[in-house]
Amino acid sequence: MDLMTIIGLISGAACVYYVMWQSGIAALLINTSAFILVFGGAFSCILITYPWAIIRRLHHALRMVFVPPKMETASQIIQRLVRLAEQAKRGGVDTLEQELAGLQDRFLSDGLRMVVNGLPPELIRENLEKEIAFTRVRHQQLANVFKTLGTYAPVFGLLGTLIGVVRILQNLTDPQSLGSAMAIAVTTTFYGIFGTNFIFLPIAGKLNAHSDAEMLVKEVMIEGILSVQAKEVPAIVSLKLQAYLSHRFRDAGLKPPSK
Repeated sequence: MDLMTIIGLISGAACVYYVMWQSGIAALLINTSAFILVFGGAFSCILITYPWAIIRRLHHALRMVFVPPKMETASQIIQRLVRLAEQAKRGGVDTLEQELAGLQDRFLSDGLRMVVNGLPPELIRENLEKEIAFTRVRHQQLANVFKTLGTYAPVFGLLGTLIGVVRILQNLTDPQSLGSAMAIAVTTTFYGIFGTNFIFLPIAGKLNAHSDAEMLVKEVMIEGILSVQAKEVPAIVSLKLQAYLSHRFRDAGLKPPSK
């Protein structure tokens, strides 16, 4: 569970509710019609904008926001690659065959398998970099969905405001109906702004942060795999790979910050 996401949701919602409660308008901003117009309308536009192949993966993206997949950090990957480099230096790359079955990371396993199979380093780098590029595109597609939701939500909030104004103009002689019309006009704008800045854009940012961290680890893997193939000295491999980490993470074994 990503505690930072949970804490952010709770603290942000608490701040907004506290201000609404202090202003005496907490109950007034609960409007089912405004909620359906903003969130239902924004999601409907997403169905028009993106194909089903992307929409069907949204629940995986939401799960990643709250429960990030467990993966080795860059520091842990460096330690593993240094050990593999030492093994390849002593016994040759053929001895890595027995290590492949125990690797849980498919990217690392595929790269080392290409080394064991004797593929040239240029081809190995090209294949792995292509996989990084395609993975980054898939991640960006999901983040873009939430960015697009953040674009549509305020527009539907404005639409609700216009609908409310029209109802007000139509019922100027009926003071009793002005309240509901004003409620639609105000609450739709609130929902649009709240949804964009508190839900959709933060989710997109979190997905991009996870993607950047994963891509960094994969880039470290590429350099390490090629170093293992070249049978470089383990100490040189370690120094080369640690260049991907900031100084305070090189010896701490901590996860580096996202880009």
